[in-house]
Amino acid sequence: MIRAILWDVDGTLLNFEAAEKAALKHLFTEFGFPLCTDEMVKSYSKINLSYWERLERNEITKQEVLLGRFETFFASICIDPSFAEEFNRRYQTALGDTIVFCDDSKKIVTSLKGKIPQYVVSNGTIIAQTKKLERSGFDQLMDGIFLSEKIGVEKPNPGFFAPVFEALKGISKDEILIVGDSLTSDIRGGVNVSIKTCWYNPKKKEAPKDLPIDYIISNLHEIFAIVTYSHHLHNS
Repeated sequence: MIRAILWDVDGTLLNFEAAEKAALKHLFTEFGFPLCTDEMVKSYSKINLSYWERLERNEITKQEVLLGRFETFFASICIDPSFAEEFNRRYQTALGDTIVFCDDSKKIVTSLKGKIPQYVVSNGTIIAQTKKLERSGFDQLMDGIFLSEKIGVEKPNPGFFAPVFEALKGISKDEILIVGDSLTSDIRGGVNVSIKTCWYNPKKKEAPKDLPIDYIISNLHEIFAIVTYSHHLHNS
């Protein structure tokens, strides 16, 4: 029986690609850089992802992610990498300017409110996530918000989940479901602490054979069936 849901934010509740693209294009204009093309956005996305994955493997610090990704990206397109620090500072707030919900996520969370406890679990920065959660209204809908920067540990490390379990005292691990788009942080994180996992896979990528996943969905509306099914099983 699912008695609590842990929601990832970027790429799960909110369309991160839309926010990332809008923020980059806006800031390139603000900084007087050359036109930011869609190809540049794709290139940055790949660089950014590789830095976050290194963080998840405990190879680098979050500060090295935030600056290093822009230093590497700027160097690749012949922009002075010394702009990275100021650009990253502005980027944190610019990310919250574009709110695009994935699959009616706000309506889904709203309809589950009061029926099942729901929490945000995110590796995003405090500045970026606070603005996104306020502007999207998720800050008012969730029962709690857990950000790795506050906790001091990133998903998928088990230490990230320690305060989450503290807040969910009385609910056993096999009754907690983490929903996220990232195999390396959300699903691996859930597996690491023995909670139920739900991979949000809208692009219908092939599932890895070496990572156990309890549920795979391509649309967030499918969460209703999982929660209802688990309650039905419990009551039958």
